[in-house]
Amino acid sequence: MLLLILMAMTNNSDTPALQVFKFNQLQDNQHMIVNDSVMGGRSDSEMAMQNDAALYTGKVSLENNGGFASVRMIWPFELADTKDQPKVVRLNVKGDGKSYQLRLRTNRGFDGAAYSYQFDTIKDQQQTIYIPVDQFIPTFRGRVLRDMPKLKFSDVRQMGVLIADYQTGDFAIELHYITLQ
Repeated sequence: MLLLILMAMTNNSDTPALQVFKFNQLQDNQHMIVNDSVMGGRSDSEMAMQNDAALYTGKVSLENNGGFASVRMIWPFELADTKDQPKVVRLNVKGDGKSYQLRLRTNRGFDGAAYSYQFDTIKDQQQTIYIPVDQFIPTFRGRVLRDMPKLKFSDVRQMGVLIADYQTGDFAIELHYITLQ
């Protein structure tokens, strides 16, 4: 009898199941580099798959009014638009001591608003960044947007990682996994 009660309690949980995506599962056609070269800048970057991570590396340059590098990826989660949306993103990375942004986009287009969260990495240390959905800030080309709808993970179509904010020189970040809960 106790076993049946425990099973019923587990199945009626208000917490959605944990969903995990490992970045090294990305195929070549599921990510795209978008650097400041789209506006004449000189930054460059690339992403390579490793055994346990996707390694995103490059060099940020302020030359020719540049200053950012980014990679965009498919959003790997298909979620129903229900009231039981996940509330937190957990992003597992190994960084270089620089700051990055996790950027979520609700459209499939090249340009447009992104919901951004800036996080700091610790050099050569793998860490998990916890990001509540309400901590993502709607932005467009570095400016905060007002009157945007609240972010729902079921609306997201793209995710990306961006480095900017005058952090010039070489960078490297290992993207291990992202989870929703």
